[in-house]
Amino acid sequence: MKNYIKYLLAGIFFGIVLIKSEVVSWFRIQEMFRFDSFHMYGIIGLGVVVAMISIQIIKRKNIKDMEGNAITIPPKDPKQVTRYLVGGTLFGFGWALTGACPGPLFSLAGAGYSIMIVPILSALVGTWVYGKIRPSLPH
Repeated sequence: MKNYIKYLLAGIFFGIVLIKSEVVSWFRIQEMFRFDSFHMYGIIGLGVVVAMISIQIIKRKNIKDMEGNAITIPPKDPKQVTRYLVGGTLFGFGWALTGACPGPLFSLAGAGYSIMIVPILSALVGTWVYGKIRPSLPH
């Protein structure tokens, strides 16, 4: 339980950072999709760099998860490129329509934007539906 408190506090801190950096701002997101501002591209680019460095640290230091299992990142199957393109496109449409990607939805709801309950519930329903139809999908 003690480990989960650390992650909860890290999540709260991350939510505050998202709010303060305006990453969850609908106006900033619209600026990005209209190519009017570099703000969001800079933040996303920084996230990519941090992820690359983090993955290299995990691989080189053989870091384990909370249960002591090795963290492995399987390579992407090049035959599944259509799946990734369709999924990414749907994700982008959802992001453009709601003005938020899944992570900031909770930060926005926590900041008092109660309308964000609608995309949160929609994401949960979509995840549930995917779980139900996943066995019949070509993976």
